[in-house]
Amino acid sequence: MSRPLDPAAKILSLEEVRDRLSPKARGGKTLALANGCFDVLHVGHIRYLEGAKQQADILLTAVNSDRSVTALKGQGRPIQPERDRAEIIAALRCVDYVVIFDEDTVVPVIQAVGPDVHCKGTDYTIDTVPEREAVRACGGRVAIVGDPKDHASSEILKRLRKT
Repeated sequence: MSRPLDPAAKILSLEEVRDRLSPKARGGKTLALANGCFDVLHVGHIRYLEGAKQQADILLTAVNSDRSVTALKGQGRPIQPERDRAEIIAALRCVDYVVIFDEDTVVPVIQAVGPDVHCKGTDYTIDTVPEREAVRACGGRVAIVGDPKDHASSEILKRLRKT
C-alpha cells in the first residue's frame, strides 16, 4: 500500500478511510490511529505522532473539525481552519493518512477502520482513554505514546498574547 507524496492527497474522507484502511484493504499491514486538534503545532505533537507511527505500519491521524475544536477548547479556537491543520499534519513524514472528524469523540473513526492500536498522549493512562472500549470492541489495543505532557498549544497562545 503506497501513500501519496502530496500532503493534501493524504487527506481522506471518512468513506475513503473506510474503503482504503479497513482490515481487509490493509493487506496484513497494521494500522495505528492517533487523533487531536493540532491547532498550534508544537514538539509534543511531533513526538506523539512519531511514537504512534512506531506502533504500526500505517499511521492514520484524525484531526478534529473546527466545530469540535470550538466545543472542546472554547470560543476563539481553533486558530487555524481544519483543512490547514489537516494539511500540516499530512506533511509530516510519519503520518500516512489524515481524516477530519466532526464528532465530539473519535469513536466513529475507530468503528470505521478498526485500528490495531489507538494511540493517545501521555496525559492519559490506558484506563482513562475515553475510546478504550470502542478500540477493544474492534479487536485493537490502546497505547500511550510520546513524551511527558510538557507542551500545550494553549500555553503557546498565552505567551503570544503577552507579546
